[in-house]
Amino acid sequence: VSVEIGECVTSIGDSAFYGCSGLTSIDIPNSVVRIGQFAFISCRGLTSCTIGSGIAYIENLAFYYCSSLQSITVRATTPPLLGDDVFYGTNNCPIYVPSNKVSSYKSAWSDYSDRIQAIP
Repeated sequence: VSVEIGECVTSIGDSAFYGCSGLTSIDIPNSVVRIGQFAFISCRGLTSCTIGSGIAYIENLAFYYCSSLQSITVRATTPPLLGDDVFYGTNNCPIYVPSNKVSSYKSAWSDYSDRIQAIP
């Protein structure tokens, strides 16, 4: 199951998709500036996630234990602020970011620096 989030949405609330095991992919639009804590926690069927360019904050445990993730793409040119353990338990999948911002992301997201790569 893929969920389409409308361009009028600016925030994904705390626990919005908590434990939604049927969710397989999510494309978060450029209008979203905040992903709340626990928003996608334990979405074990989630295999891909694309986060739009408007994101500024990804809060605590937002993608915690999304253990089937194969890729995370973040399109923001400024690395969003991260809460605690945002991508913990995500299968060490690659985190793709704009190619000219890889070093900025590696610096800002030091806990995940070994996973950060340029968007193919």
